Amino acid sequence: MANTLNPQVPYSATDTYTPDSLIAGNQFLVTDGGTLISGQNLARGAVLGRITSSGKYTLSLSASSDGSQNPAAILAEATDASSADKACLIYAAGEFNANSLTFGTGHSATTVATQIALRDAGIHLKTPVSK
Repeated sequence: MANTLNPQVPYSATDTYTPDSLIAGNQFLVTDGGTLISGQNLARGAVLGRITSSGKYTLSLSASSDGSQNPAAILAEATDASSADKACLIYAAGEFNANSLTFGTGHSATTVATQIALRDAGIHLKTPVSK
């Protein structure tokens, strides 16, 4: 945040980093831009499907029949598209903690992890092992 009263005066701000355990490995993360369709307010880590006709993303639901039933990406940051389509940042590849993801109806860590298209795209789900 810049000092808007006098840009010549030094200014500093602090922020708190709270890890969410979404990233679960050493594989390089690949991000990309997309569009989240309206009517959704999704948290970081939502499992998205891509609508074939428009190329836009939505929460992947197993009962959908527009292409979005196939998980294709992970939402990289919380996005509020409640009232209109909204630009969003997605993870197109990486290793993710299955326990930190948000799944749509009909999907689970087990069903999504077995999606060949998702693995071929470079998205891998991991389940942490605790001692």
